Amino acid sequence: MSRVIFDIETVGMDFDSLETSVREYLLKGATTEEEETRVRESLSFYPLTGQVIAIGMLNPDTNKGAVYFQNPRDPGDPLLPFEEDGIRYESGTEKEILDKFWNAVRAYGSFVTFNGRVFDCPFLLVRSAVNRVKPSRDLMPNRYNGAHIDLLDQLTFYGAAKRRFSLDMWCRAFSIKSPKADGITGYEVGNLFQAGRYSDIARYCAGDLRATRELLLIWETYMRFNGS
Repeated sequence: MSRVIFDIETVGMDFDSLETSVREYLLKGATTEEEETRVRESLSFYPLTGQVIAIGMLNPDTNKGAVYFQNPRDPGDPLLPFEEDGIRYESGTEKEILDKFWNAVRAYGSFVTFNGRVFDCPFLLVRSAVNRVKPSRDLMPNRYNGAHIDLLDQLTFYGAAKRRFSLDMWCRAFSIKSPKADGITGYEVGNLFQAGRYSDIARYCAGDLRATRELLLIWETYMRFNGS
């Protein structure tokens, strides 16, 4: 059965551009400057206050894939689309990259993510609805039937291990090159987007895909019990 790893990158909306009632709602309970800053910096975590700026897909068996990313520069940018190390990079608006994702994902029988059931899948579904893009697949099937392998579920034994470590921590434990090793973390994606470093964000997303692939292979080889 064909399968695909996917991962997204998101940015928060400009807090000061939000309607007054929305800002007041978000700041409810924030009584200190530190708490207000935390609220402002967390907008990218939620699909009602953020948007998808990159969607990466990688077939773990062929090691080929694509990253669809927002690039608000001139659509005639000669650098796009381009291909590197088996990954094709294409750009578009949020609606356009969501369309590209749903058109591509329909070809796969199962999905692999890291924390996708908690973050990536709900975010994609809500932002698709906001953009009036109809999903082509159910990304949230029964978590035990193997149609969607969320590696964070598997590595914590469906919550039996209480601490939910980051992808970076798991990579370091298993000597996998972490996408954070190149000096970019998810917390810096917003600043990169504002600086116009859209291709860097896309490549960072591709790094997450490759790290997730290596983690998947270790889980399948050494931790997944198949009775043999």
